[in-house]
Amino acid sequence: MQTHVVSPQAWQAAREQMLVKEKAHTRARDALAAERRRMPWMAVDKAYEFEGPDGMVNLVDLFAGRHQLIVYRAFYEPGVLGWPDQACRGCSMVADQVAHVAHLNARDTTLVFASRAPQADIARLKAKMGWEMPWVTINDGFDADFGVDEWHGTNVFYRDDERVFRTYFIKSRGDEAMGGTWDYLDITPLGRQEVWEDSPEGYPQTPPYKWWNWHDSYDGEKAPDPKWVQVSDAGEAAFREAQAKA
Repeated sequence: MQTHVVSPQAWQAAREQMLVKEKAHTRARDALAAERRRMPWMAVDKAYEFEGPDGMVNLVDLFAGRHQLIVYRAFYEPGVLGWPDQACRGCSMVADQVAHVAHLNARDTTLVFASRAPQADIARLKAKMGWEMPWVTINDGFDADFGVDEWHGTNVFYRDDERVFRTYFIKSRGDEAMGGTWDYLDITPLGRQEVWEDSPEGYPQTPPYKWWNWHDSYDGEKAPDPKWVQVSDAGEAAFREAQAKA
């Protein structure tokens, strides 16, 4: 394997040159997410039903009382390579990447996987693979209506009481970036909901860092912990000071 070995000083100089491009990439990604938050919405007027672990549910039910819903269409059904012991290899890699859903839930967002396999098979597969995200069975034309009948994809929806709107859709290589909390939030209509974001007026926003929590502690803490606020404030101040000196 060919490589270019340099001194620590030369390596640091090359790293700083790359950092300029990486920062530009980050700003461009943030700007793209801001454009997503201004995308038009499509009303979902058709009724859809899914089978869940506790019986039949509709699309509104999938939100679990939250305003945002992300639905990933995973291929696990007869005819898929690995059935019934395994789901699609690519879809399984996506599932393996999913961060703990409690962090999404804390931002008023629900993530659901959907397949055509029966619930008994889905429950067995989840237990075998250690997956914990909600996973429902498609029973009607939901997959065909939302572009995921022949290929995997991620649809995003927003709920206003009983009205549901489709707000975004990605597939193919767009899906390969999914799994992390931030990547999911960046494709939602409300975004990360932090004050630094360029969002339309009136969108919910809170200070960054303050809402973060251990994934098993969100339900017990309805407001930011004062000690964590102090720690995060100190960390952010140190970071800003280092940036200013640089």
